[in-house]
Amino acid sequence: MTTTTRKHTALPKAQILIEALPWLTRHHGKTVVIKFGGNAMVDEELKAAFAQDVVFLRHAGLKPVVVHGGGPQINAHFDKLGLVSEFKAGLRVTTPEAMEIVRMVLAGQVQRELVGLLNQHGPLAVGMTGEDAHTMSAGKRYAEIDGGRVDIGRVGEITEVDTGAIQALLDDGRIPVISSIARSADEDGTGNGVYNVNADTAAAALAAALNAETLMVLTDVEGLYEDWPNSDDVISRLTATELEKLLPDLASGMVPKMEGCLHAVRNGVHTARVIDGRVQHSILLEIFTDEGIGTMVVPDEPRAPAGPGTAAGPRASAGPRDASADSGAPAEPRTAPAAPGTPDEGEA
Repeated sequence: MTTTTRKHTALPKAQILIEALPWLTRHHGKTVVIKFGGNAMVDEELKAAFAQDVVFLRHAGLKPVVVHGGGPQINAHFDKLGLVSEFKAGLRVTTPEAMEIVRMVLAGQVQRELVGLLNQHGPLAVGMTGEDAHTMSAGKRYAEIDGGRVDIGRVGEITEVDTGAIQALLDDGRIPVISSIARSADEDGTGNGVYNVNADTAAAALAAALNAETLMVLTDVEGLYEDWPNSDDVISRLTATELEKLLPDLASGMVPKMEGCLHAVRNGVHTARVIDGRVQHSILLEIFTDEGIGTMVVPDEPRAPAGPGTAAGPRASAGPRDASADSGAPAEPRTAPAAPGTPDEGEA
């Protein structure tokens, strides 16, 4: 009697899970810092998908850290109060009164909503700001206009990062959600001074201080464009030096994001990725698939030759902490066209 194997309809789902195994092996136990911003902050479906992605990373054995700003929400609150937002050199002018609003919106609205979305999947997320446990300290930042320094109020440049509280949360299996507000490091020591800091810059500084595997920056564009507006081809991969050469020609909205990526990979982070936050589950697509959906920045150091038996996938990575040779996981090569350009997404 011949026995035939029943064809199970759920088999394709198992195949998808198995295809993700090399990536799960590669990233298991690694810290991933994610800057949450752009359209994903204001679209309800995208917010829900983002929370699902972050929780998935946590249950897959990664250690996600979320950093957020809140430009759209701050602007909306200013409008509600009849206040005008003023920007100089792309930076929000933040008076002491405006700082109170920024602080309230970031820590009391945006952070709380994000923590709530994550905690729908279990008691995982803990909200904090850079003030808490002296996580981020900053000095006063000035805008550069026509070669001169212009005072823009309570806007800071990060000078020091203390990762103790974040690491304690990660070690406890939690997901830190950090608002981009820093304590003042240059005032009278009363502890009352705070600064508004750029969330892209904050995420990059935290990624470097945490020795993270990856920095991921969500945007409202597909990545770094090769020749915008003449082409919408996205630069898939480039080195730190290649990125540094492109920075002067980038649109203002992308400069802090790409400067953050450059800082990260030059300070121990394995890869930095700019991805399209308008795509649902973009984080999972970027980390757990061959194709990727954004621009990946890698350190300049060449990768050691792969040994026998190492799996080489279509995206092999360069960098000092490539785990692929040990794990058998695919590495991450992407070819990098040379020309710059990207539209300004207008995110402060």
